[in-house]
Amino acid sequence: MTDSPVVTARSTGSDLHLELPATGGRRAALMTALREAIRSGRLAPGTRLPPYRSLATDLGIARNTAADAYAELVAEGWLTARQGSGTTVAERAEPAGPVRSRRPSVPPRPAHDLRQGQPDAASFPRTAWLAAGRRALTAAPNEAFGPGDPQGRRELRTVLADYLARARGVRTDPDRIVICSGFAHALRLLFDGAGAVLPGPLAVEGYGLAFHRSLLARAGVPTVPLSLDEDGARVRELAAHPAVRAVLLTPAHQFPTGGPLHAARRSAVVDWARGSAGLVLEDDYDGEFRYDRQPVGAVQGLDPDRVVYLGSASKSLTPALRLGWMVLPEHLVDRVLAVKGEREGWASALDQLTLADFIDAGGYDRHLRRMRRRYRDRRDQLVAALEQRAPHIGVSGISAGLHAVLRLPPGTERSVLKAAAYRGLAVDGLADYRHPLTGETAMPAADGLVVGYATPPDHAYPAALAALCDVLPSPE
Repeated sequence: MTDSPVVTARSTGSDLHLELPATGGRRAALMTALREAIRSGRLAPGTRLPPYRSLATDLGIARNTAADAYAELVAEGWLTARQGSGTTVAERAEPAGPVRSRRPSVPPRPAHDLRQGQPDAASFPRTAWLAAGRRALTAAPNEAFGPGDPQGRRELRTVLADYLARARGVRTDPDRIVICSGFAHALRLLFDGAGAVLPGPLAVEGYGLAFHRSLLARAGVPTVPLSLDEDGARVRELAAHPAVRAVLLTPAHQFPTGGPLHAARRSAVVDWARGSAGLVLEDDYDGEFRYDRQPVGAVQGLDPDRVVYLGSASKSLTPALRLGWMVLPEHLVDRVLAVKGEREGWASALDQLTLADFIDAGGYDRHLRRMRRRYRDRRDQLVAALEQRAPHIGVSGISAGLHAVLRLPPGTERSVLKAAAYRGLAVDGLADYRHPLTGETAMPAADGLVVGYATPPDHAYPAALAALCDVLPSPE
């Protein structure tokens, strides 16, 4: 049995946790506890200890007992005492060994990272974001610092309704927007748990993120793949699946193969939703980034009562912000909020207020214009490198987004990925995105690479492109 008081150094405001054995003298017990804290590394060299008077008061022991323990540990070399500086752990008092972590070792970072999935981290608008945060905090009402509204701050929902109408053609009002922490959180709110808003099965595109399919599978939601061609998902295939009442699409820029959903298919999928009492889930994951064509408006604008529009700040700003939004048909708002709970447990109210100010003050538009130029230049460098060193490799999906697809000769994807790993190049294979139930007859599998061009810093990008070209197969 041990006593484990928390010792407070009143002069410094620090706390010190000590475990004193219940047997033996108090001076010996205190010395043993301090030695063990130093030996284990809990008290690092240079750590300042509480004054012996404060320590004695907190432990309920005599001051002389604490002073004698300190003095003896100083004499042994565990502690150092200097007039006016207090008592500190000696610099040469090294722990016996490192504390072993239970976490598995983290693999080393690749020399070149061309994986898709995140924006250029170095381009986050820190100065403008800080200014927006200061303005937002200054103007925030007191209630903003209490338990959060699960629907999200009205300031952000109001600004988002205006922005999405202007920039993406979304038709909504603040009361039909629910703030979440990102696209995956939105899927969980719609499908996960006993209170799931939407039933399965869910139709999805034949290529997409395996992470999303796994999330749905864990929620007990089967997914039915739709084949793809140059015009996007073949939505006519929905008629062959009468049990399906919802379909998840990336209509502005199919992920990962690229290209918008054809206008006729956009109309057709809305007609399907109306005729089957179904819903279209629109993942507008990079709707802001268009380079060589006019922006494609959101499908939601065709029928706000049959389309759930899902967006986030992950690509436009940073995934670290953990902010997303759902634009819902009116009849789903209360059901989603019932699943979310009575209080906001995911998205920071302060970040919501900052984003609202950032958009309202024009910072978001300025940032997006700057990043379009930056990402277009990155895209152009990738295309130029391929034209020069691997003109036989086809590239698609380059008119928008933050990645491109490189078409490889049949049967070469696996060997290219092995060569890339050997060179320290991180890149994704197209096969990883293919739905396992996609039929070969409807959509034959293709070899390819999904190359993200937003991640590497500027100084490392040319070397990453050189490493990519080095591992591509030679022309036959």
